[in-house]
Amino acid sequence: MDPAKRTILSILLFLALIGLGCIGYMTIENWNFMDALYMTIITLATVGYGEVHTLSMQGRLFTLLLILLGVGYFLYLMGYIIQFLVEGRIRLILGRRKLDTQINRLKGHYIICGYGRIGRVLTRYLINKNIDVVIIEQNTDLVAIMNDDHVSYLVGEAMEESLLIKAGIHRAKGLVTAVATDADNVFLVLTARQLAPDLKIIARASQEKVKKKFEAAGADSVESPYEMGAVSMAHRIIRPTVTNFLDLAFEHQRKDIQMEEIPVSELSKLVNVPLKDSGIRQNYNLIIIAIKKSDGDMLFNPSFETVIMPHDTVIAVGESDNLQKLEKVLNP
Repeated sequence: MDPAKRTILSILLFLALIGLGCIGYMTIENWNFMDALYMTIITLATVGYGEVHTLSMQGRLFTLLLILLGVGYFLYLMGYIIQFLVEGRIRLILGRRKLDTQINRLKGHYIICGYGRIGRVLTRYLINKNIDVVIIEQNTDLVAIMNDDHVSYLVGEAMEESLLIKAGIHRAKGLVTAVATDADNVFLVLTARQLAPDLKIIARASQEKVKKKFEAAGADSVESPYEMGAVSMAHRIIRPTVTNFLDLAFEHQRKDIQMEEIPVSELSKLVNVPLKDSGIRQNYNLIIIAIKKSDGDMLFNPSFETVIMPHDTVIAVGESDNLQKLEKVLNP
């Protein structure tokens, strides 16, 4: 039964017992309401005070019945309280064990350190893209929010090596630092880089002047949300049409147009095939806007003679379903 409904039922049962006692004494013994209420309360509470008036045989039998009902009710009430406490504790333990089991099974996931405004938005976006995420958050007040969001999380300081290891840093694909201060983020980058030299680390910086410190600590990429927000607002003023197009391309709820980057596997049947012979445009109705070569060079608007090579990254625009089909071909 729902806890709220069970609490209401307990209150109604208690009021019903009081009402039954009052009516019984007023009917059997012809007492007034206050005497009947007093006798009912001391009987249900089993405090052992003396009787208000001398009871008849019928009154004594009714008192015995009222005592049994009262004891039964309080046993029920105590059982409910104990069950509520025990079930809550068991639910907490089992829920934590389930989360730990899920985290231990993850591989190629991202660790998000900090579940504030930026961390939460980032987590939602990654989950919508079917990317596994583990949150490390120190603030216990956010536990209820993380439970409501159904995310895997650990509670504690992200700078602790044991917690990063528990989050699967050696199996993770990347880590994002989004804790409160730049100093904590820099220390976190240092710790993560020592634990996992090949890990991709993206750091959040609140100020432009600290970016070099993050890079020196080992961050692969440093982003400033405030700077990015200001640049985005400027683009909306200067290039509104381009900005609207990018919104469409990166908006995951829209299926009419999206932009994706797809790595090319050595096993792809399109390896060493020129774009003109790949059938990407004809078969999937996609536009290839750029190809990132394995050495890092970016070919924008590649010509139809461009050959798709292993370890390239193809950046395409089109419908989501067609992008997924192309991904199965390029990265089987």
